[in-house]
Amino acid sequence: MLQSFKHLFSCNLVLSRSISGYVSRMRYLMRLKEDDEACREALKSGKVLLYHKLSPLLRKTSCGSGYKLASLKTSDLEQIFEKIGKDKHIVNESFLLGCTDKNEPQFSLEVGDLDRSALEHECRGMFVDLRKAFFMIPGPESPLAAKGPALLRWHQTNCFCSATGQPTVRNQSGGFRVCHSSGITYYPKMAPVVIVLVSDGSRCLLACQAMFPPGMYSALSGFCDMGESVEEALHREVAEEVGLEVENLQYSGSQHWPFPQSSFMFACHAAVNPDKTQVNIDKAELEDARWFTYEEITEALQNPPPDPRRELPLFWVPPSYAIANQLIREWANQQQLSRELHRLK
Repeated sequence: MLQSFKHLFSCNLVLSRSISGYVSRMRYLMRLKEDDEACREALKSGKVLLYHKLSPLLRKTSCGSGYKLASLKTSDLEQIFEKIGKDKHIVNESFLLGCTDKNEPQFSLEVGDLDRSALEHECRGMFVDLRKAFFMIPGPESPLAAKGPALLRWHQTNCFCSATGQPTVRNQSGGFRVCHSSGITYYPKMAPVVIVLVSDGSRCLLACQAMFPPGMYSALSGFCDMGESVEEALHREVAEEVGLEVENLQYSGSQHWPFPQSSFMFACHAAVNPDKTQVNIDKAELEDARWFTYEEITEALQNPPPDPRRELPLFWVPPSYAIANQLIREWANQQQLSRELHRLK
């Protein structure tokens, strides 16, 4: 079992919020999910995030030094659609994403069939590939930026019933699709994935895949097989990919991840016997995997690549929005604490 599984119900998931305000907001959101008419009314006064072929629309911040997600009022968006010669009612195809702390409904809309340059001009922004956008927007906006394309992609790939082949019909919020022929209701799903940072006590193990940007190393990860527990999947993935047996698993946190489709990342730390650290890489899965020292990790954390479109360093770790970065930072902090305690002895 995971040694700190109790953290699921303690410090790791504690959110700073007003309980009464949170409950009120969640119940309002549930009403919008289930009541089509209430959702249509909310859309009229809500904000919409645009995606062009799943790339989010970004705008420069007011100070001009960075970018943020572009959030447009429905009324303004209707005028933009009319201005470029399109039906303003396209906005009714939006999907509900959530709502702000002030109960302002937020929606996502795919506009990949519309002229990209015309939209960018009228919206005073630019559509950016999601992976690159994560480097450009503030960290707190990352979950919202990821949820939009994940929900849009799910609807794009679930237009037909798997039992009958007949078209499925969405509800207004986009919270589910129904096949009226079979009566089956389909809900958006995430695939469970384990991600683990392995340590031998003084070093941590990172790996790179062929699909990674040059120089980026990350924690090991893999999909859970049908019927597996998280612990079983974690043991198996490490054994398959690097030929090591892990022990002393410790839960860290979880994260929705929009790639490759929509994944639910379950993050853990794991230890190996310091006398059994020989790595045997599965080349079908990984390009490389190796042990990194505390000094190497600290330098990588202190010098993240500012822009993935420019020249990248020889070794770097996933950016702060990724839960892999959280695992690596936790390990580095623990190493620093251990060294300080050792010096005091």
